[in-house]
Amino acid sequence: MITVVTFDLDDTLWDVSPAIARAEQAQNDWLGVHFPAAVNADLDAFKRAVKQQVLNDRPDLRHHISAFRQEYLRRLLVHVGVSEEEALRGAAGAFAAFITQRHRVALFGESRAMLQKITTQFTIGALTNGNADVYQTPLADFFDFAIKAEDVGGAKPLPHLFEAALRHTNVQPSALVHVGDSHDHDIDGAKNAGVRAIWYNSSGDVSDRADASIQCLSELPDVLARMRAPL
Repeated sequence: MITVVTFDLDDTLWDVSPAIARAEQAQNDWLGVHFPAAVNADLDAFKRAVKQQVLNDRPDLRHHISAFRQEYLRRLLVHVGVSEEEALRGAAGAFAAFITQRHRVALFGESRAMLQKITTQFTIGALTNGNADVYQTPLADFFDFAIKAEDVGGAKPLPHLFEAALRHTNVQPSALVHVGDSHDHDIDGAKNAGVRAIWYNSSGDVSDRADASIQCLSELPDVLARMRAPL
């Protein structure tokens, strides 16, 4: 019987694009005040190149996107003439500005009501490839646990997040179902880890791997009830 429901966060419970746009702007505004040379438009090509360079030099950061962003910012500041020590402090400050706005998410209209309906029936968890902390969002009170890819060193569709959730809740794979919008990351990842998956896609596309599909989050409580019912 299903006892645990895990959710992807970005573009499953909220629209991530506005939050990322605000976060990037906040980061640039902070840099503009403290290190104006770092926001020079002439650096755009360098910024793209240094991000790839970080991935080449530090493949361990591929699944640690907060650390990746701070390393990118550090290298950017060093490039514009900031000392190594000051660059470390500057990268931390710019990232703090970014992550504060990252958590100002625009919830999908059905998210809160859906979670209110299921929260007393299931253990609720968050499994995200991103760096959003669900406990810094308006949905904090609904979640019993949250795990990020950067916590376990592997992003979906790798099995790390699902395996960590199973260990945390001490349940068998048959007792957990994952809900997410990305077929490649959420559905394939869940199925590869041996857990059931519900695909949230507003377009109504059909999946041959998902155990169920929903076009609206308000459908989820009934789908879970059917999946939970004895055969």
